[in-house]
Amino acid sequence: MTNYSFRYATNPTDAKKYGTDELREHFLIDNLFAKNEINLTYSMYDRYIVGGAMPLNGELVLETIPYLKSENFLDRRELGIVNVGGAGKVTVDGETYMLNKKEALYVGKECKNVSFTSDDKDNPALFYLNSAPAHKKFPTKKVGKNEAEVIQLGDEKSANKRILNKLIVNSIVETCQLQMGLTELLPGNVWNTMPAHTHNRRMEAYFYFDLESPQTISHFMGEPKNTRHIFLQNNQAVLSPEWSIHSGAGTSNYSFIWGMAGENLDYGDMDSFPPNELL
Repeated sequence: MTNYSFRYATNPTDAKKYGTDELREHFLIDNLFAKNEINLTYSMYDRYIVGGAMPLNGELVLETIPYLKSENFLDRRELGIVNVGGAGKVTVDGETYMLNKKEALYVGKECKNVSFTSDDKDNPALFYLNSAPAHKKFPTKKVGKNEAEVIQLGDEKSANKRILNKLIVNSIVETCQLQMGLTELLPGNVWNTMPAHTHNRRMEAYFYFDLESPQTISHFMGEPKNTRHIFLQNNQAVLSPEWSIHSGAGTSNYSFIWGMAGENLDYGDMDSFPPNELL
């Protein structure tokens, strides 16, 4: 079963007027994982789709949705998948890929059939999905933790010591515009993506996981001189417009997946803002 919802893009001038409920309505994505369902959110930020698949009993098939107006989901799209749960399998046009936790799969344009299964229904796979329009077909490719481009960032003094795993990026996988990676905050560290930045040529989505209950994360967004925040729980995501910063701090350490689409594939294309300049 494939469910879907829709989000319009938001003007930064309008976002300044939003209260808590409106911020959450426009930017927060919850209920990503439901038993034996695929849940998708189609956004007008670069036509980006954020979703989740939780197969328990048998196979879950990725179906097209009305917004795409295409026979198959990937007729004009590419897809990135990261497993954040138990072991599972993704089958693409008859070829099966085993994904353990924190392993990724890139699926190229024009693939017809994509389905998901869990190895153990008592410890199901949780497949986090990002998709963007594509102009060219590239090969489907698995990216395990050993294939990731790993970068050590931050320090304990700033409470942001973390490991950045570039998974679906152009230095590892050929893509049209989709990029995804996974960042792990080490114990005792809570801040991510500091100094904060924007990138006017790309939108982004953040998905937070491995957060123990009842802890929370405050995700900071908005223009650098007019910031806002949204509190998130485990396995929730937030859309980040190109004009918005995207940074967060948790009440304990956690992991998050960043996904991007837009005009270029330059990871370093960003405009940073020192922490003492944020308002």
